[in-house]
Amino acid sequence: MSIIEIIVLALIQGLTEFLPISSSAHLILPSQVLGWHDQGLAFDVAVHVGTLGAVVLYFRKEVVDILGAWFKSFGAQGATDDSRLGWWIIVATIPALLIGYLFKDFVESYSRNAWVIATSTIVFGLLLWYADAKAKQVKNIYQVNFFSALLLGFSQVLAMVFPGTSRSGITITVGLMLGLNKQSAARFSFLMSIPVIAAAGSYYVYQLATAGEAIDWHAILLGAGLSFVSAYACIFFFLKVIERMGMMPFVIYRLLLGVGLFAFLML
Repeated sequence: MSIIEIIVLALIQGLTEFLPISSSAHLILPSQVLGWHDQGLAFDVAVHVGTLGAVVLYFRKEVVDILGAWFKSFGAQGATDDSRLGWWIIVATIPALLIGYLFKDFVESYSRNAWVIATSTIVFGLLLWYADAKAKQVKNIYQVNFFSALLLGFSQVLAMVFPGTSRSGITITVGLMLGLNKQSAARFSFLMSIPVIAAAGSYYVYQLATAGEAIDWHAILLGAGLSFVSAYACIFFFLKVIERMGMMPFVIYRLLLGVGLFAFLML
């Protein structure tokens, strides 16, 4: 990989992992549009570690509180709001891990193309607009329950099967439709991304360890660092933007991107 490819792909991963615009779509596009080669397993590991570090650091207080309450709930303390939230994150993670693993070969073979990306980008962008405009948005994050956690978990699967959907985009959309306010929908989406990204990163590490692939440590360190910084900044500004402007800027971006892709593909 050239230095330009490392910088561009790491920034794409960091900036789009937590925005409702699909990181997988943006990472696939350089190979589809620019003819860049696949970045390889080692680089996938690096950028996943970077984005995982960013979301854990940003939500470190929530992570500590939830984990502490979850472990204590097995003792005399019993269930609390934070411990229940921990359970709902686990419930939301299970469908993504099971179904996502089962469909990974399908995704690699059939879904990772620009036509699927363009269609998903527009369709799920319109769904995000509808949820932002029509949903009640009156519940906070502690009002998530088993049913809503399960729906949020299955919604993540759509993003795995259809690149362009956006994991954060579809989970925020479903969260809004379930009545969560914007901040709560986004925060639950980010918190439930932690085990999913950790699982994906672990899978890539396993593949890397068994593949015997040569490692370019310069690309690894630069990719991890850039994805970490850009992802952290992205989370910070995203939570500020949605409070003032809602999801409309991201809806507009998705529609423009989808239309632009269709125009490019039909040339």
